[in-house]
Amino acid sequence: MSEIVKLTGFKELDKELERLSKAAGKGVLRRSMIKAAEPMAQIARALAPNDPATGGFDLEASIKVGTRLSRSQKKAHRKMFRDDRAAVEVFMGAGPLPQAINQEFGNRRHGPQPFIRPSWDQDRGPLLDRLGQQLWSEIEKSVKRAEARAAKLAAKG
Repeated sequence: MSEIVKLTGFKELDKELERLSKAAGKGVLRRSMIKAAEPMAQIARALAPNDPATGGFDLEASIKVGTRLSRSQKKAHRKMFRDDRAAVEVFMGAGPLPQAINQEFGNRRHGPQPFIRPSWDQDRGPLLDRLGQQLWSEIEKSVKRAEARAAKLAAKG
């Protein structure tokens, strides 16, 4: 099953990002994506099993949003996206626990009990809406900071 998603506003977004330095633009994108993905992570945490016997170190607690991967996740990611030089990447999912894959997809002794895919299915539309709102908000803040910094430097110089 495929779904068509139409996104608009990228020309305007790109024009506004050009007003910022490369580092500031990457920061805007990173912060926006992390904030927009957090509600999806909360849904995944609610769907993931929570074993009270583990003392908090379980699948539910391992679900995070961020820019870093574990060593094993980096290795798999590098193999998949060897030729892709994306400017900014943000990841949402379970940590490097072996039970995460078994829980999501199942194995020969354990049927699948997905928690990531249902969170995506439930939140993909709102995620894109949040991301658009976050991007514009972060860009406005960063442009204001950059303009204030430039004005301060001009006053000194």
